[in-house]
Amino acid sequence: MAVKTITLLGSTGSIGVNTLRVIADHPDRFRVVALVAGSNGQQLIEQARRFRPEVVAIHQETQAEQVRSALAGSGCLVLSGTTGVMEAAAWATAQLVVSAIVGAAGLQPTLAAIRAGKHIALANKECLVMAGPLFMAEVTRQGVGVIPVDSEHSAIFQVLCNGRCGAEQGGVLALHGQDVGQLVLTASGGPFRGWSRAALQRVTPAMALSHPSWQMGKKISIDSATLMNKGLEVIEAFYLFGVGGEQIQVVIHPESIVHSMVAYRDGSVLAQLGVPDMRTPIAVALAWPERITTTVPTLNLAQLGELRFFDKPEERDFPCLELAYRALRQGGAATTVLNAANEVAVAAFLAEKIGFLDIPCLVEWCLDQHQRETSGPAGMGSLEDILQTDRATRRQAEAWLLRH
Repeated sequence: MAVKTITLLGSTGSIGVNTLRVIADHPDRFRVVALVAGSNGQQLIEQARRFRPEVVAIHQETQAEQVRSALAGSGCLVLSGTTGVMEAAAWATAQLVVSAIVGAAGLQPTLAAIRAGKHIALANKECLVMAGPLFMAEVTRQGVGVIPVDSEHSAIFQVLCNGRCGAEQGGVLALHGQDVGQLVLTASGGPFRGWSRAALQRVTPAMALSHPSWQMGKKISIDSATLMNKGLEVIEAFYLFGVGGEQIQVVIHPESIVHSMVAYRDGSVLAQLGVPDMRTPIAVALAWPERITTTVPTLNLAQLGELRFFDKPEERDFPCLELAYRALRQGGAATTVLNAANEVAVAAFLAEKIGFLDIPCLVEWCLDQHQRETSGPAGMGSLEDILQTDRATRRQAEAWLLRH
C-alpha cells in the first residue's frame, strides 16, 4: 500500500489537531511532509518533533527564530511569513493538502496548493465564500480533486458519491442536476436555540463559545451561535455541488447526528449519520475512496432514542443566515463582503467591543454599503479584486465600530 503524503495548513487549530490524530493512528498510510501554522510556535515545534515533516512554516515572523532554534539539526526546513506559508502550501512532495487555516487567511495558500497540482481536503469554507467562481475555475483548470471536510458537506459528498467516485477527478463531483431536488444542511441551532431577542442581547463571549455538540475554535463557535456558520455553508454548498441557492435548505437538528441529507426528485431522501466528531469527515477526506478505522464511537441509535428536526429560527432573532442567502442572491463580490465584515464583527464581539446582536447589524451595514457602491451586475473579478474588496470591507467595518 502506497503511503499518501500530506501537507497540513492550519496544523495548530482544531481541525489541524484532529487531522494529526487521524494520521497518527495510520502511520502506514499517511506521512506528513509539511506543517503550516499561524502564530502558535511552541505547538508547531511539538508537532514537528513528533511527525518529522520535511518543512514547517509559521506566518508570524516573530515566532520564526524560536521554531528554527528548536528544530535545528532535525533536518526540517523552517520557513516564515507569507512567502514561507505559500512555499510550504505548494511543497513538491505532498499529494494531498488539508486546508484548515481559519478565515480569509486560508484563501491564497490553498490556491497556491491547487496551482501546484495538489488535491485538496477543504476545511476552509471561506475559500469558496470569498472567491467561489475563481476557486472552482482553478480547480477545473488544474484537474485536481476537492473533498470537503466540513461535516455537512462531507455528508452530502458521501451520499452523492455513494462509493462511485474518487478524489483524482477534477472538481468535487459531477452532479446529475435532474436527479437532485434539494440539499438539506442540518444545524444544531447552537447554544441559543429558542432564546428571545431580549435574552440574546445579554449573551457574552463565554456563553457563545459553549457549543452543545461540537468542540471547535473560537471563530467558528461564534459563527455557529449566530448561525452565520450555516450561512457560509450554504454558500460553500452552492459552489461545491453546483445547485441553485433555492435548492439548499437548512433545518435545525439539535442532536447533530444526521449531518446532512440529499432529497432526490423521486421522493427519496438519503442521509449520512454519525456521532458529532470531526475525525470522521477528516478520515473520509484523507483516505477517499477507501474507508479507514477511527476511534470515533459507533453510533447507537437505540441508545440515542430520538432525532428531532425543526424549521430554522425566525430571521428577526438570527438574521445572519438570511444575510448569507442575500449575499448569494446579490452576486458579484457580496459574499466576499459578507465574510470580511463577519470576521471583523466576530473579533470585536470576542474582544467585548460590541454585543452579540451587533454582529449581524455590522454585516448588514457592510452589505448595504457594497450594494449602493456597485452599479449593475458584476462578476467577482480577479484574485487581486477579491483581496481589494476584502481589505476595503474591513476598513469600512472598523469605521463602523468606531461610531458605535
